Amino acid sequence: MVDLRTTLCGIELDNPVIPASGTFGYGREFADLYDINILGTFSFKGTTKDPRFGNPTPRIAETSSGMLNAVGLQNPGVDKVISEELPAMSKFFHKPVMANVSGFSVEDYVYTCEKLDKEPQVGWLEVNISCPNVHGGGMSFGTDPKSAAEVTAAVKKVTAKPVIMKLTPNVTDIVSVAKACQDAGADGISLINTLLGMRIDLKTRRPLLANNTGGLSGPAVFPVALRMVWQVARAVVIPVVGMGGVSTARDVLEMMLAGASAVEVGAANLTDPFACKKIIEALPSEMEKLGISNLREIIGTAC
Repeated sequence: MVDLRTTLCGIELDNPVIPASGTFGYGREFADLYDINILGTFSFKGTTKDPRFGNPTPRIAETSSGMLNAVGLQNPGVDKVISEELPAMSKFFHKPVMANVSGFSVEDYVYTCEKLDKEPQVGWLEVNISCPNVHGGGMSFGTDPKSAAEVTAAVKKVTAKPVIMKLTPNVTDIVSVAKACQDAGADGISLINTLLGMRIDLKTRRPLLANNTGGLSGPAVFPVALRMVWQVARAVVIPVVGMGGVSTARDVLEMMLAGASAVEVGAANLTDPFACKKIIEALPSEMEKLGISNLREIIGTAC
């Protein structure tokens, strides 16, 4: 009998599989298809201080081995998430949930995290620092170690729950950003967010996305994500959540060998709503084939 359990920032998960933010909504649509309580947890839709309609359409484009998205953090805002989405979620999901938080200033992050910190079902705050810093020339908070540390420290002052900083891969040195977050008090690191990319329509000779560029996700990014998880896990002592192109149980095992304590599944949910269920069901047999009896024992052993 294999043991799928893992621990993330002091909270035990039945298994390491976590649908990634932006690919699972608030869980309602998936709960209509299967019992989502089989998941380790899930990271719900990125939440901002104020409601956001998102970017203009078209904002999704296919690629040969993944997809581009420029959705633009469409969400109803933190107040409505607290008053409507979380109460509804508690009826069909009975485990701690991961709250993904985005912002465009340090004050935005603090406001939203402080509010969500008070919610009993929220187990972790996953703070997405891939957002543009409106007071810093529009560059992402996550591209500069000092900015990343500033957000981390500010959020930690107003929260008691574990704070996991979600990093952008669009940097030269992701390790320096991860270490800055750890030094500022982060309880964990999650990576990677999407890689910046674009497609051009040959007929119109214009970008396919109204936003011109978007985030690349899907199988194409897996080797890059795995490399970055491996690098960061070797450099920090706090837990790492790996993600980026994960679509199979074997991908999950690779991520954990690289150093991930848990693994998020993103774009695969958009092509197959049963993706996470299938991965969880396949994990025991894959572990048995590879002589793995306990997932905790393999974390970071490739480092």
